[in-house]
Amino acid sequence: MPDEAGTRGRIELIVGLGNPGPEYAATRHNAGSWFLTHLRVALRQEGKFAGRVGRLENAGQNCFVLQPSTFMNRSGQSVAALAHYYRIPTRSILVVYDELDLPPGAVRLKRGGGAGGHNGIRDIIAYLGDPGFARLRLGIGHPGVRELVTPYVLSSPPSHERLAIEAAIDAAIEHLPRILDGDLEPVMNHLHRRAPEAPAAD
Repeated sequence: MPDEAGTRGRIELIVGLGNPGPEYAATRHNAGSWFLTHLRVALRQEGKFAGRVGRLENAGQNCFVLQPSTFMNRSGQSVAALAHYYRIPTRSILVVYDELDLPPGAVRLKRGGGAGGHNGIRDIIAYLGDPGFARLRLGIGHPGVRELVTPYVLSSPPSHERLAIEAAIDAAIEHLPRILDGDLEPVMNHLHRRAPEAPAAD
């Protein structure tokens, strides 16, 4: 039986999660969208996919890039529309998003799992009917109190935290060829050992 991590295990779609509109662009909940900005890929609005779509070429590999134009809790609509249209298997999707349970500057890569309380991930699982996609989680920190989570994720981080998150994004992008090839375990080991940078506070 062929290895499932073979050709169909390669990443064919990168999704950066966030909320649409300039009022949300700099908020913590849009860290996944910041990742797409660092990729420097031209994105074009595609109505049938409810999102902005581009193509990434890296080290001879090609994949789609998607920034849903839906609000975070409806991200699955956009992801499923593109994945089903191009027959991209769930295993070949990488979703990049903000993670409350990691400090700013930390980054984690994994495949599969639950939603972990993230509304965007929950909706994607519901639409795809399969949690087996890869996830790149960008730490944004936690306000410490559950009641403060919503205003916290919908506010902008101070500059030292933003710089730490962007350093984590750049660290992940350094390994992009291996990620696109589906060779996730070595990248996981490297990123998980990486100490988050801690720029001086404002």
